[in-house]
Amino acid sequence: MIFLKQYATAIWSFLLLVFCMLIWEYGPKALGIPEFVLPSLSKVYLEMTRIWSTERLLWHSAITGFEVLVGFVLGSLLGALMGYVLGSSPRLEAVFSPYLLALQIAPKVAFAPLFVMWLGYTMYPKILVAVLIVFFPVLINVLSSMRTMDQDLMNLARSFSGTPLQLFRNVQFPSTLPALFSGLRIASTLAVIGVVVGELVGGNMGLGYLLVYFEGQGNTAAVFVVIGALTVIGVVAYYAVVWAEKEVLHYLPSSERAFS
Repeated sequence: MIFLKQYATAIWSFLLLVFCMLIWEYGPKALGIPEFVLPSLSKVYLEMTRIWSTERLLWHSAITGFEVLVGFVLGSLLGALMGYVLGSSPRLEAVFSPYLLALQIAPKVAFAPLFVMWLGYTMYPKILVAVLIVFFPVLINVLSSMRTMDQDLMNLARSFSGTPLQLFRNVQFPSTLPALFSGLRIASTLAVIGVVVGELVGGNMGLGYLLVYFEGQGNTAAVFVVIGALTVIGVVAYYAVVWAEKEVLHYLPSSERAFS
């Protein structure tokens, strides 16, 4: 009984997964849905084994994963840096805000064809789209946290003749870490979207390329395989951020961190 209570959530989650898999396997056949519209789970599995050996699924997944990683890291660093700079200077924020707002309103995916025309059918356009999409959630979270920082704590640090660098290292940066990780959680999933959009627009490698390739063949089962691979990459990226958050913010109660 103690074991069941301790792992009740995991057990119910697993049972839900089994139930959904059974529905996917037998539901389309029972409802008379053609396989080219919704293939059964076993058909998708067989297609995955074929793609793994003939279409280099692992290689394309590694390409997409690398682009997601680079785009996420660069976009997060730029977003956090800009957030701290603007949050430390209201005047700079007032100057840059209209242009950042305009860039935020513009559809990010619309830049993908432009990047492809500039940089060709390489990794760089995909990474740039990911950087552009990742940049804003991190920037907004850091900037909002800087705006709402405890000014009494800042004044106390200044009263001890703290330099701007000391204020940032000892007060501003630690205070904004929960908001930063909240933005990183969102950015980790958006990075996958940005890379796939870039690969869909113009690519000859990666999972986005495979998605277009199989869609052109009308191979629905293979499209589900690619979607599954993209989901795995997104889940790994998200939980990597969750793990890093728990390691860095272990001193905070769980209620004060970004929600899990």
